[in-house]
Amino acid sequence: MKSSRLLRAIKIAMLVAAALGLAGFVVMSLWNWLIPSLFGGPALHFWQALGLLALTRILVGRIGRGPGHRMSWRMRQDWQRMTPEEREKLRESLFRRCGARETADSVPKV
Repeated sequence: MKSSRLLRAIKIAMLVAAALGLAGFVVMSLWNWLIPSLFGGPALHFWQALGLLALTRILVGRIGRGPGHRMSWRMRQDWQRMTPEEREKLRESLFRRCGARETADSVPKV
C-alpha cells in the first residue's frame, strides 16, 4: 500500500516538474522571440524564464482554477437551493442594480 502511494507521489512530482519545465521553455521561447526584436530587451535563459513565471504568479495571482471557481460553485449551489420566487426576486434586484435595459421577463430562465 505504501509503495503504491510512493510511486504515485513520484509520478505526480515528475508531472509537475515536466509541466514547469515546459512552461519555462514556452515563456523563454516567446520572450526571446518577441521582446528583443520588438523592444530591444535582453534574451532570457531558462532559469530566468522560470523566475519570470513565478514573479507573474505572485503579482497577478493564481494560474488555473482559483478562488473564483469555488465562488461560482457556491453560487450554483445557492441558486439550486432557491425557490423559483427567490430566483425571480434575485434576478429583478440584479437588473435594477446593474441598470440593464432588458427586463427580467425577456431573459431566458435557467
